[in-house]
Amino acid sequence: MITISDAAQAHFAKLLADQPEGTHIRVFVISPGTPSAECGVSYCPPDAVETDDVEIEFNGFSAMVDEKSAPFLAEASIDFVTDQLGSQLTLKAPNAKMRKVADDASLNERIEYMIQSEINPQLASHGGNIMLVEITTDGVAILQFGGGCNGCSMVDVTLKDGIEKQMLERFAGELTGVRDVTEHQHGDHSYQ
Repeated sequence: MITISDAAQAHFAKLLADQPEGTHIRVFVISPGTPSAECGVSYCPPDAVETDDVEIEFNGFSAMVDEKSAPFLAEASIDFVTDQLGSQLTLKAPNAKMRKVADDASLNERIEYMIQSEINPQLASHGGNIMLVEITTDGVAILQFGGGCNGCSMVDVTLKDGIEKQMLERFAGELTGVRDVTEHQHGDHSYQ
């Protein structure tokens, strides 16, 4: 469920050495399965362990995960990176905003999963997002752009060279194209 690098395990072990005996870490998702999902890590003293927690054992400590967060932490990873600017703990949870779907799920579900776990996180750096409106009978994914993407002068490039290329490659034989139905209005919200 969660991978913790050796460097991050050593960092947690060092932090936990200063905590009361029996303290572990808790990995959680606030608002799991929603666009506003946020992941976090905190101390988990023995009296905060719930009976339905999932316990994942690591080198010298355990990571406790509440039952509600567990499905959204599939393929999550925690690393501790040191560079010229200092050290940083990173937590990546690609399924926090949307639970991972099975390979044999409907095309609609698999496209939604790709949008939430891969495309929207990329667009978020520009304050943008997309949503799937429908899939036509001839296999065209109809998308609507929002946020900073609405009115952006690069939206056609983003659609054709980025999103459409990724989707047609991923869903070869199932999708025939991708089309934008957004009525773009340039404004203060648009990415410059």
